[in-house]
Parts: sequence; C-alpha cells; structure tokens
Amino acid sequence: MANDNDLAPIRSTHSTPLVFGAGAVIGALGGMIGLGGAEFRLPLLISLFGFAALSAVILNKAMSLVVVLVALPARLAAVPASEVAVHWPIAINLLAGSLLGAWAGASWAVRMRSSTLYKVLAALMVLMAAALLVTHTATLGTLALPLWAQVSCGVVAGFGIGVVAAIMGVAGGELLIPTIVLLFAVDIKTAGSLSLLVSLPTMLVAFARYSRDGSFAVLGANLRFTVIMAAGSIAGAVLGGLLLGVFSELVLIPALAVILLASAVKLVRHD
Repeated sequence: MANDNDLAPIRSTHSTPLVFGAGAVIGALGGMIGLGGAEFRLPLLISLFGFAALSAVILNKAMSLVVVLVALPARLAAVPASEVAVHWPIAINLLAGSLLGAWAGASWAVRMRSSTLYKVLAALMVLMAAALLVTHTATLGTLALPLWAQVSCGVVAGFGIGVVAAIMGVAGGELLIPTIVLLFAVDIKTAGSLSLLVSLPTMLVAFARYSRDGSFAVLGANLRFTVIMAAGSIAGAVLGGLLLGVFSELVLIPALAVILLASAVKLVRHD
C-alpha cells in the first residue's frame, strides 16, 4: 500500500528565520483566539515546507505536544489547580474514549494511502472551521442529560476527538472545549484548562502509536526544524495572547475559518 511510510524521510533545508517566522505566525493566530494553532500549522507544513501528509501530521503532533507542555503551567496559573481538580471525573470520562481514539486514529493514518489521507485531512479542516465558528460566534448552552447518557456521550465524543487529534496532529482543544461546555456545564475558562489535561495523555498515546511505525523517522531527520518551529509557535502564542481583544472576533474568526477552508481545498487537490 502506497503511503508515506514508503518514502524516505525528507530533511527540511529551509532557513531558520523562515521556519521560526512561520511558527510565530501560526502561534500568533492561535494565541489570538486562545488555541495552539496546530490546525493552521498542518497545511503550512505540507504546502510551504513540502512534507508528505503523514510526515506533516507527525511533525505537527510533536510541535503540538511541546506547545501544550509549555501552555499547561501557564493555564493552571490562570485557573487555580484546585478549581480544575474538582472536575477530574470529566477528564477521566473523556480520556476513556480519547485514549482509544488516539490509538485508533494513528493506526488508521499510518495505513492510509497518501491520496486518501490528504482528503481526510481536508475534511477534518472543514470540521475545524465549523467548530471554530460555532465556539466563538454562538452562545454555547448545556445539554441536560441524565448521568448515564452524559457519561456515554463523553466516551463517544472523547473517542471521536482522539481520532481527529491523532490524524491531524493537533491537541484537539477546538473540539474538547465546546464538548466540555455542552456536556458537563463547565464554564469556558475552566473547560480550556481541562482540555489541556485531556489533550496531553491523548497526544502521548498517539505519539506512542506513531513511534512504532517507520514513518516516525521524519521526526529524527527534522529535529532541528521541529524545535525551531515549536519555539516560534510558543513565541507567537505569547504575542497572540497580548493581542487578544485587539482584533474583533467578528472579523478574526471568519477570516481564520476561510483560511482553513482554503487549506482544505488545496489538500483535496494535492497530488
């Protein structure tokens, strides 16, 4: 089966300023809306830096993991750990599905033909654009479900989010935050912290699955590239956080959604 595993790992030869700058732009975009920006980084890895789909996913996952590790202490400083700890059953509920989903998603990704993976990634970018619009332009209510249904929906939603996060190489906060708000009636600020606690082990499981495959070699071949872009993403996220509120979300969110949709079109047409 012809997928990215059949290709020798590409070593990026792009200049440090370009790699750092691209990461910074992505980080700033994410920072301005309170996310990591990995959904914007993935198409850039493919279109600008020339990585094949699966290689781009693995590099994106590595950078997302670094960004989450850096963001977690800062987030817990903003929202007291004691306040987050009260909601530990929610994290466990979602993890029950997301860990399985992450393993399954990574397993499917390494077995897909490259042409299929490009199309799947395009479809998931459309999903991310929709989630972005719903989360930031609509008032999220709460689903009043009995406990058994709430728990069941949490596992199912977690599984789906784990699959998406593994296949795209993202943390999944775009989907986790509205899920936590809708299912468990948690305020959006606390939901952001809970999403990081769910994202971290979910990403580690996906990483463990990818590490079993030959395509994981792309990370070793591009370690310097990964570190530089991750550093740019972190710096950009800090800048984006400082710019929070400078740009109206009524303009910013639709613009970012359009970027995701345009990226999806390019991936569908990718050879």
